[in-house]
Amino acid sequence: MVKRTKLKMSSRLLKKRSRKTGFGGKKQCRFTENPELVAQIDYKNASFLRGFLTERGKILPARISGTAARYQRMLSTEIKKARIMALLPFTGVQ
Repeated sequence: MVKRTKLKMSSRLLKKRSRKTGFGGKKQCRFTENPELVAQIDYKNASFLRGFLTERGKILPARISGTAARYQRMLSTEIKKARIMALLPFTGVQ
């Protein structure tokens, strides 16, 4: 009879495994879950679009906001339109 021993996992491997699996669940797109929100993606709705900007004035990437690629493209074009119309700033407050 062969005696099996459990191998101890190094802390480096534990960190690597947790990075792969992630701590939170998969991000969900708020526009695919709630189709009524798609109507709010408009350059005139600056208060809604401001939620997708950082404090420096940059557009939040989809990997952080969890937005689907289709809606991320819509958001970025509408944010750019709002910037041209001077409803949103190009840069954050210095």
